[in-house]
Amino acid sequence: MNIPRNDVQNTDQPVRDFFDRYYQNRVEYAASEVDSVLGFFESRGFGDEASSSIAATLLRQAKIDGVSTFKLLDTLKGLDETQLSALIAEILNYSRIKSSSLGYKTRNTANVFEARNIIP
Repeated sequence: MNIPRNDVQNTDQPVRDFFDRYYQNRVEYAASEVDSVLGFFESRGFGDEASSSIAATLLRQAKIDGVSTFKLLDTLKGLDETQLSALIAEILNYSRIKSSSLGYKTRNTANVFEARNIIP
């Protein structure tokens, strides 16, 4: 029969455990901070998934920079919807890989009729 032996010790298990956890740093945030950031963006009209991804990015960056999350939210309260959307797009672009970025379309205000040259 081809049944594996039970008395053989698995010597590569510590190596497997190390590499299974290699990219998994534990990051912890207070529940009040997470709820505040999520509530802030949901009350501003962002969807659930958008609020979650923005909250994760802001919480991580606030921890890296050593800034209080509540102080960060206080500075964002003074922005209107357009300013907040532009700022969030910039923040998310800085945290993304460089080959991909978010953007938004602006309207062309030039008058096409007056912009062209007509030579008789």
